[in-house]
Amino acid sequence: MKYLDEFQDPGLARRLLDEIRATVTRPWALMEVCGGQTHTIIRHGIDQLLPDNVELIHGPGCPVCVTPLEVIDKALEIAARPDVIFCSFGDMLRVPGSDRDLFQVRSHGGDVRVVYSPLDALKIAQQNPHRQVVFFGIGFETTAPPNAMTVHQARKLGIPNFSLLVSHVRVPPAIEAIMQSPSCRVQAFLAAGHVCSVMGMGEYPELAERFRVPIVVTGFEPLDILEGIRRTVRQLERGEHTVDNAYPRAVRPEGNPAAQAMLADVFEVTDRAWRGIGTIPASGWRLSERYRDYDAEYRFSVEGLTTREPAACRSGEVLQGLIKPHECEAFGTTCTPRTPLGATMVSSEGACAAYYLYRRLGTPPTPQEASPVA
Repeated sequence: MKYLDEFQDPGLARRLLDEIRATVTRPWALMEVCGGQTHTIIRHGIDQLLPDNVELIHGPGCPVCVTPLEVIDKALEIAARPDVIFCSFGDMLRVPGSDRDLFQVRSHGGDVRVVYSPLDALKIAQQNPHRQVVFFGIGFETTAPPNAMTVHQARKLGIPNFSLLVSHVRVPPAIEAIMQSPSCRVQAFLAAGHVCSVMGMGEYPELAERFRVPIVVTGFEPLDILEGIRRTVRQLERGEHTVDNAYPRAVRPEGNPAAQAMLADVFEVTDRAWRGIGTIPASGWRLSERYRDYDAEYRFSVEGLTTREPAACRSGEVLQGLIKPHECEAFGTTCTPRTPLGATMVSSEGACAAYYLYRRLGTPPTPQEASPVA
C-alpha cells in the first residue's frame, strides 16, 4: 500500500472490523495515547463501529492540553514584556491561562508571532539583535528534537538573544502513572507511532511486562488504528502482553539515533507537571546545564504567579480517560472553541475539540455518519 487513500479503504476496514468482532469474547478497554489518533477515531467513527465490548479510552496524548497552567501563565507574562518577541505554533495562542490567552496579549500590544518551525524563531532573533526572542517549546518526544537542534544552533552561531520556554513531556512515564492510578481501567495501549519513530520501542517492553498490558505501536490513518486494535485485542484474548510494532513503515525498533543524540546533548530528564494530572516523576525534559543560558525560565524570572483553573472545566478527567468530553456539563454550552474553558477544547489534538468538531454530543450516529472512511 503506497498511497494515503489506501489506508482509508472501506473494504479493508470492514475486513479488519470483522476480524476484531470474530476475536473478541469479553470486554476490553484500550487507551490511545495520541491526540492525532483520537481525532482519527472520532472523525471516522471507529469507536462506534467496534463491538460494544471494545472500549477506546482517550489518554493524555495532546501536548498542548497537558501543558500545565503555570507554564501557560509564565508564557503570557513573558510575552507581555515590551522587549520580547514571543514565538509559538498557532495552536497555543487560544489556550486559556488563568485570566487571558496569547491572542489577548497580542491585542494589548504584545509582540506575539505564529511560526511554523523553531528555526523561524531563531531567524527572527538574528534579525532583531536588540530584542529578546522566546520560542514556546512544548510537546512529546516528536517535537523535542527540532527544538533541541534550534538551541544547539543558537549556541553554535552565538545568538545570545534567543531562548526556549520548555514544557516537553515523555510518554513512557505517563503510561506508568496511568497504570498506577487507583481508578485505572486500561488493559492495553495503542502507542503513538511518531513518538516511537524518534525514540524507538526500547522503553516499552519493561512496562508491558511489569503491568501485564499489551502495547501496540500504531499509526494514524483509519486502517492503522483498526490494525492496531486488531493486534491488541488478539493479545488480550490470548493472555499475552508484549510490545508489537504495527507501524513498521515509519518505526524502527531503535528509533532515530541522531535525534536521540541531540536530545541527550541539549536536554536532561526532569519531573514534569501535567495539566489535569499532576507531577509525574522523570516525565519531561529541561535544558541541561550546558544550555542553561538559553532557558527562558532562567532568563526571565517569573515568580509569584497565582494560577486559577475554571471550576466548571473537567478537562483533567478527560485527559485521564475518566470521562468522555460530552459527559462534562460545560461541553458545548459554556465551553466551546470560541469560549474555551480548557486546552482540550482548543487544541487541534484535544479530545473535546474532536468531539465538538465532529458533533459527538452523546447521541448515536446515523448509519451514514458511522463510516470509517467518511
